[in-house]
Amino acid sequence: MKKLAVIVLAAGQGTRMRSKLAKVLHSVCGRPMALYAVDLAEALAGGRVAVVVGHQAEKVKDLLADRKVELVVQARQLGTGHAVAQAQSVFQGRAGNAWSGLRFVILSGDTPLLTEVTVRGLLAAHERERATVSMLTAHLDRPVGYGRIVRGRDGSVWKIIEDKDASPSERRLNEVNAGMYVVEGEFLFPTLAALKPANVQKEYYLTDIVEAAIRQGRKVSAYIASNPVEALGINTRAEMAEAERVLRGRVRQRLMEAGVTFLAPETSFVDAGVKIGRDSVIHPHVTLEGRTVIGEDCVVRSHSRLVECALGDGVTVLDGCVLEGSRLDGGCRVGPFAHLRPGTIVGRNARVGNFVELKKTDLGEGAKANHLSYLGDARIGKRVNVGAGTITCNYDGVNKHQTVIGDDVFIGSDVSLVAPVKVGKGAMIAAGSVVTQDVAADALALGRARQVVKPGWVKGWREKAKKAPSHSKGKR
Repeated sequence: MKKLAVIVLAAGQGTRMRSKLAKVLHSVCGRPMALYAVDLAEALAGGRVAVVVGHQAEKVKDLLADRKVELVVQARQLGTGHAVAQAQSVFQGRAGNAWSGLRFVILSGDTPLLTEVTVRGLLAAHERERATVSMLTAHLDRPVGYGRIVRGRDGSVWKIIEDKDASPSERRLNEVNAGMYVVEGEFLFPTLAALKPANVQKEYYLTDIVEAAIRQGRKVSAYIASNPVEALGINTRAEMAEAERVLRGRVRQRLMEAGVTFLAPETSFVDAGVKIGRDSVIHPHVTLEGRTVIGEDCVVRSHSRLVECALGDGVTVLDGCVLEGSRLDGGCRVGPFAHLRPGTIVGRNARVGNFVELKKTDLGEGAKANHLSYLGDARIGKRVNVGAGTITCNYDGVNKHQTVIGDDVFIGSDVSLVAPVKVGKGAMIAAGSVVTQDVAADALALGRARQVVKPGWVKGWREKAKKAPSHSKGKR
């Protein structure tokens, strides 16, 4: 088999999306849809990948900055044939026509449902039938908006007619072009150079190479996708929602096959980059985003949202938690209704309870912050008890400062730790204290006003209040 090269078309605006953002930059299942085509291209052809960009080219370039692909700008969007032609220079080589020895796969940047298995099937059919041009097709119940495959009586492909150029009888055809091709290099670019824009839009259609191949007596092959959903391109918000539904279903199915339990799979939103270990249980209405990694034997309960987090084995996240950019080590327990902000580390077997917020805080192994606390910019040692209502006062109006708490410290309820401050190992902070200075190891710190009790004072105050003239009589 000849060496493969891939051209990804990602230049269009996507006017039917009614968006300020280029179509291929819209996210599907947590990833810009262009990345699905680029991932597939790299899996097929390694480093021989060209991506044609146009509308919002700089944003697409930024998205692909870490990819080993060649970026080609289509300055004027004159159709798919014109877009593919722009990539010729990438494959020129020293001899000027190195592309003639390649076999090209052409992908659309708006078909995130296409799988590598299907593309490999098309490639195998192309090789088997010794075709010059092969295309992926599918039978759709509602083919509106797709180019139709027109076949002869013997079943051979005659041409592809775009929906907007089709006659009423051609629009009744339900075999559609999926926008994915395999083309021999020695035929592709010379044929593109000879195309004429003989259509209403005055655009150069890539589909016209099919008729060109037939005129030259070359073999044209059409490979029908076994699952027509893979042919679905995204042109509208409704189509994007359908692709989202399908992709998220695939993600959950893959995870369940690997040993993860979803108690109500259809209610959980799991991004494509999420990894979950076996025997973990995901309760209804959980959202897992980005590259979140969850270990084995974990439990994530309902209405929790995890974004770019890493959970060790045996972690429990109770109901209603929001976790962002945080690491939770094995055996720890968080929630309900806890908020872990970026930069937080919860140590092994530690506990974070209801209505506790952590930000850039390292809560040590076995430590507990169980109720109504804010801990920001803090480093907290092992086995520390943080009492209810405790806060670290980390911001002085200009800069953030750190609080450092040693191992085995006991902090009573309603304590304010005014950073920068350090509390030594084994120290105790009395409830209601405001700590503004460092506390030595094993010391007791009290920082509150002396309590004053005046017996009978309230009784006397009430009697005076009854005798005092009222200023509110007669007023409404």
